Amino acid sequence: MAFSDASLTALRVFREVAERGTLTAAATALGYTQSAVSRQIASLERAAGAALLERRHDGVRLTPAGRIVLRRAAAVVDQVDAGARELAGLPGEPGTVRLGWFASAGAHVVPRALAALRAEHPAITVNTREGLTPVLVRALRAGTLDLALISSAPPFRPPDTETPALEVETLTERGLRVAVPAGHPLARGDYVDVADLHGQRWIAGPGRWAGGGAGDSTGMGAWPGLDERPEIAHSARDWLAKLCLVAAGCGLTTVPAMLEAAVPPGVRVLPVRGGPQEQRRLLLARRPGPMPEAAACVARALRQAVLATGATLTSP
Repeated sequence: MAFSDASLTALRVFREVAERGTLTAAATALGYTQSAVSRQIASLERAAGAALLERRHDGVRLTPAGRIVLRRAAAVVDQVDAGARELAGLPGEPGTVRLGWFASAGAHVVPRALAALRAEHPAITVNTREGLTPVLVRALRAGTLDLALISSAPPFRPPDTETPALEVETLTERGLRVAVPAGHPLARGDYVDVADLHGQRWIAGPGRWAGGGAGDSTGMGAWPGLDERPEIAHSARDWLAKLCLVAAGCGLTTVPAMLEAAVPPGVRVLPVRGGPQEQRRLLLARRPGPMPEAAACVARALRQAVLATGATLTSP
């Protein structure tokens, strides 16, 4: 069997596995059994004459041959899907943009950008999805997203090590903040000293005690520069739930600066002084190559939305 005989189904399954990172997650997303996914991957590997995936205890990783197949598979599936949309009388790919975003970007930047885009370019259709930065990066590689807003923490490494490198634009770089109840003693000043954060009760995202990890904004909780193991009083994945818990006086939480305009009443968002600076970057990432006009319009709308939050663009 030659690779030119590989089935479209196998290519779709392979792309889903590459994006999801595990055979089990891909099977769930596709509505297949795990054994069916394994059979499709095995048939594609036979056609390619090489192993495409390295099976690991924490999921799968693309081999060099797998990276080549993923680039081609994404292009083939995209073209077939574009043809199906045209045949169905739906907007073609140039007018449809698939945008991914991490949680805090979706709370303020994305809605503002989409509202402006509807007014200026009503013919452009934008489909969005939320995800953690590593998931969004895999989706870009798999070709299921056109653009993604992702986060980055020092030392600001590239979002992945695959080649060719993703096109990454820094929209803004700003320090983290701490959200405190309006009636808390720390809310009386214009900033919080890092020493005053010791011994506080914190509201964190699930699965981690420290805040501000690169690519996982929902995991933010305790101030990342603390030199003690903090007390996690409450765990919540949703930003609104965390901030409402802060407003109710249940504890403090770490927030990215861009979220400041979206906090509910009863919460003060303050900078932290002392200790290492906790900077985070908001990045706009895409696959390398020419950018379709519709995607370029979405990118411009996102840049303007970031400017409207009071942030400074660090690249054109």
